[in-house]
Amino acid sequence: MSNQHAFRGTQGTVQVALPFDLASIISDWGKVRSAMLKEVPEAFSRDEWAYLVSFLEKQSLTRPFEQSFGPPEHSPAEISLIARPRGPVGLWLPNNVSLLGPLVLIVVSLTGNPIRMKAGSRSEDLTGVFVDFARKHSADGPLGVYLRDSVHHEVFSSDDLRNRDLARDSSVRIVFGSDEAASAIHALPHPLDSTGISFSDRRSESWLDQDSCNDDTLRNLIKVFAIYGQAGCTSPSRVVLLNSDRTNALALRDRLLALWPNVIRRRPPMNVASDNIRSWQLARAAGWDSVLVTENRAVLSVGDYTLPTFPSLMEMRLIPATPSEARSGLPKNIQTIGHALKDPLASLQNLDGTGVARFVPLATMHHFETVWDGQDFFAQLFTYTRVKR
Repeated sequence: MSNQHAFRGTQGTVQVALPFDLASIISDWGKVRSAMLKEVPEAFSRDEWAYLVSFLEKQSLTRPFEQSFGPPEHSPAEISLIARPRGPVGLWLPNNVSLLGPLVLIVVSLTGNPIRMKAGSRSEDLTGVFVDFARKHSADGPLGVYLRDSVHHEVFSSDDLRNRDLARDSSVRIVFGSDEAASAIHALPHPLDSTGISFSDRRSESWLDQDSCNDDTLRNLIKVFAIYGQAGCTSPSRVVLLNSDRTNALALRDRLLALWPNVIRRRPPMNVASDNIRSWQLARAAGWDSVLVTENRAVLSVGDYTLPTFPSLMEMRLIPATPSEARSGLPKNIQTIGHALKDPLASLQNLDGTGVARFVPLATMHHFETVWDGQDFFAQLFTYTRVKR
């Protein structure tokens, strides 16, 4: 029997019919969260685990419904719209951002839609570890039943025939990856009434100005960059220093160089340290003013938009620019700008007509939301019936 939950939005009162009581699911996630505060699986870094703990706060779990449908309405007089879970969700995860699996799983679990997840075959499988942990600590409550009966997780390659089966059996296809990968998945045979959601190749930047570059801002910049380096779509592929010049950019780089070992204390794996040496050499040869962080933890490079770049795991590129240069220098596939600016509104107005999907404070660049790349994917997990009397 469905549980009815009412919300008051621009469409009137939306009645969301779920296969369980939402408060019970949120309560069960709270039990998982309590266990997470006491135990960290070896596969997760403490930063990754802490982010998931924060994501499971009660207000984070109620927010998707409020953002998509409006605030709760406890005594609805008349229903305008009925929302029902659309059906099985197929999720294709990328190889580079390992937290996306747990994050999307948490969001989809709130809808009751079954979910089958295909993890990247070249990435560390954090999703499987998280699913096992959540099953263990949700016992026989509604969340435990959902995780046991409705959540399936597999690891296979992009050319595996199971991709075809997953597309055929999914009412919703959510694909993270390259443009080519998303197009290939959506081209597979699938139900005519299904919906496809693509989160494909995107790049992000950080925009800072001199007045905002205190040590707290720089520490946030280091933390945001160090999680995924150049790999993540929400990582700053470059740091744009508005209304600055090369001298100030070099001074800022040297401050970052001094702060870095105190913010990121762990030594990098050998392959990352080696790649950083390679990146530093290539950057210097291309004209960037580059330095290596202590123990080869990262590369810090100062230059301009005309200089060539090379694939790199952990090279932070700092570019001084005027507002007009920053706008014209945006990549075509821009997604997020993480800002630390004295007047963010002025920069936001400068972005009219660009493809920027997220303009957020620097420290929240990686914060996952149900509106992503400019589309409300949470609302697409439901079908809708208009009600008129």
